[in-house]
Amino acid sequence: MFRKAERKKAKLRLGILGPSGSGKTYSAILITKGLGGKVALIDTEHGSGELYSHLMDYDVATLTPPFSPDKYVQLIHGAEQAGYDTLIIDSLSHAWSGDGGVLDMHDKATAATRNSFTAWREVTPQHNAFVDAILQSPLHIIATMRTKTAYEVTQDNGKTKVVKVGLAPIQRDGMEYEFTAVFDLSIDGHIATASKDRTTLFDGRHFKPSVDTGIELLEWLEAGIDGDAAAREAVKEMIDRISKIDNLFELRNWWKKHQPEIEGLKLVDRTLLVTSKDARKAELEKTEQAGKSQSAGG
Repeated sequence: MFRKAERKKAKLRLGILGPSGSGKTYSAILITKGLGGKVALIDTEHGSGELYSHLMDYDVATLTPPFSPDKYVQLIHGAEQAGYDTLIIDSLSHAWSGDGGVLDMHDKATAATRNSFTAWREVTPQHNAFVDAILQSPLHIIATMRTKTAYEVTQDNGKTKVVKVGLAPIQRDGMEYEFTAVFDLSIDGHIATASKDRTTLFDGRHFKPSVDTGIELLEWLEAGIDGDAAAREAVKEMIDRISKIDNLFELRNWWKKHQPEIEGLKLVDRTLLVTSKDARKAELEKTEQAGKSQSAGG
């Protein structure tokens, strides 16, 4: 069923890319400070995530090898259950190329099966489950990713200068497109540009990520309509409609017509509607049975 497009309130999915030394962790923490709330950080960088504890209060979980996707998923769900508002994953690259990460898992599976294609079929679902955990989380998530490093020779006031630059992120191809926005950090000056930006806030800008960046993002995220409130109102209207249906034939047709829409709702909302439908069905069956008994008696 088509409906009017409306931007709903959302949770942030921000990727921060850059070579070593570009300020990924520092930038993530400053942006998170602007978002506010209770913060957790998954640290795969040997304690580097705690170097910036003077900037704000946050909790840390140290992730050690093997960096398998399921260990990340467990920590994501743990952060959700603990009531955090924002989770920083520092870094996402270890889940791909780290000790025990996806590439390592694929190599071991290939050695066992002697078939690289079959090995990918075994490993890919685990990585997909990891990505789904990020996308479906009710938390704001900021994930840093290392980029492959290259060196460019440039001229600066007539002098030859060798500059370290970041290339593609060390993660599965296309991973960066799963995010609301992706900031690329330069090694020189820690300047960010947005290589992807669904918010359009940072188009064409060159900036240093800061607390204000987090505030800007939060204002954009909160500017949409309340998706949960809209869903609750829609469910309330459907329950009211069900209560007014006056025969079983109409009830079956109404349910069949709206079933695709109902299937897309949260479990609690689907349960409410099924309960309402079943209750109305029982009432109508009782009414029809009473009518048949009256007719037989007459």
